[in-house]
Amino acid sequence: MEFWDKKNECMDRDEIRQLQLERLQATLNRVYKNVRHYRNMFRKIDFIPEDLKSLDEFSEIPLTSRQDLTDNYPYGMFAVPLREVVRLLSPALTLDKPMVVGLTSNDLNGWAELMARNLSGVGVDKDDVVQISLNFGMNTGPFGVQLGAERIGASVIPVSAGNPVSQVKIMRDFRTTALVSTPTFALSLAKSMDFMELETHALQLKCGILGAEPWSETMRTEIEERLHITATDVYGLTEILGPGVAWECPEKNGLHICEDHFFPEIIDPVTKQLLPEGSQGELVLTTLTKEAFPLIRFRTGDIAQLDSTPCACGRTHSRISRLFKRCDDIIVMRGTNIIPSQIELVFARNIKPVPNYQLLVERVEHQDQLLVRVEISDQFFFDGMKKQRRFVEKLHRELSGFIGWEISVKLVEPGTFDTNQKVLDTRCF
Repeated sequence: MEFWDKKNECMDRDEIRQLQLERLQATLNRVYKNVRHYRNMFRKIDFIPEDLKSLDEFSEIPLTSRQDLTDNYPYGMFAVPLREVVRLLSPALTLDKPMVVGLTSNDLNGWAELMARNLSGVGVDKDDVVQISLNFGMNTGPFGVQLGAERIGASVIPVSAGNPVSQVKIMRDFRTTALVSTPTFALSLAKSMDFMELETHALQLKCGILGAEPWSETMRTEIEERLHITATDVYGLTEILGPGVAWECPEKNGLHICEDHFFPEIIDPVTKQLLPEGSQGELVLTTLTKEAFPLIRFRTGDIAQLDSTPCACGRTHSRISRLFKRCDDIIVMRGTNIIPSQIELVFARNIKPVPNYQLLVERVEHQDQLLVRVEISDQFFFDGMKKQRRFVEKLHRELSGFIGWEISVKLVEPGTFDTNQKVLDTRCF
């Protein structure tokens, strides 16, 4: 079992708790002094950072939501002056109310260390060639993977996503040993190999670090069998950091949260009350070391369980269960978060009142597809098929541009779907 930072990865549980308390107190002081949102929040509950004496008291502090982040766009949540921010990223700059994440040089250095832990933990070392098949852009994910691989000393191919046939050629010719992608793209590569009549022994591939969308154990088995690799999960979210927040070791019994950098909690998503360990609820994360964009008790929307029992790999940090469900309507697919309320704004620009619609998510031939079903009525299309066709084409064009990849739009008869259910996710996990 490989360790990048064995001292911290195998720290005694009491030491972890003490370190978390010290770093949490420092973070609370930083946001109280530098972030108006948190200063106002703390004043409303008559709290100052010095009041926190133990981790058990932390749950009394209010939660942070995504709405808080968009309300403070662009720099209202930053805890350092803009001149100290060396990288700006946004998970959804096309939204009417986006959010901006900033990173200092120390933040980037910390991210590199966390991804180095992840990659080393699944066997990647300086002799490996890491192919990053994730979209580079304003999203954070691929950059963190690149930082971690380069920190280890591995060779990096930042090939981005798309064109699986070309990527298979790159894997063969450049002798890729580690693949970083979404699980559905990994299966697209396997399908392309079949099309090219290329046997797996022609590749040097040995492992896959896969994430950015939910995937099942059945899907893992298929990926491992078709590509002859070991496939492990990785968890991150742009608001907190990106990949490197938690990752799966080869034991595959949960994802280790880097507890020296993040403080995890599980709450009831309805009552917002803290739940005991082992309960299923919403994952809440607090950053402990981030300088530019620290977050306090951030609601991820992901449903998980927390387990601090020892792992056979020797690491002592708590593990979260693999994530398959959410407690909100956000759709996670192809490394993108899709928010129905933002989709509705695109409708509003094209037709009023906004018709009934549903976002249907399907996994077709190992590829996640999004179909937008729109309820048709004479109220909207009184002059027949020509207007309907123009509307569908315009909506398809705008929604695809808005999301960043191709989606489908279909007009359906009233009663085709439950109008109270904005999202129908048929993927099986």
